[in-house]
Amino acid sequence: MTKPTAYTPLFDPAQDPTPRVQPVDLALDVAREALANCATKNVHERAQMISAAASLHVTLHQLVIALDAERGEGR
Repeated sequence: MTKPTAYTPLFDPAQDPTPRVQPVDLALDVAREALANCATKNVHERAQMISAAASLHVTLHQLVIALDAERGEGR
């Protein structure tokens, strides 16, 4: 049994499905778009920062999975 925490992690590999593998070119395009979208967020707005962090986490996760797949690594 896991100990309860005061937060919910962005990704829990034991519970969350692994994102589908995208081609690296697509993953890079999505990452660039996420960076552009997050660049305009207000650092003083908590909700915007939470949204940006979650978006960047998912995008980075997908990019790493795409790069690993291209290199033939299964993690």
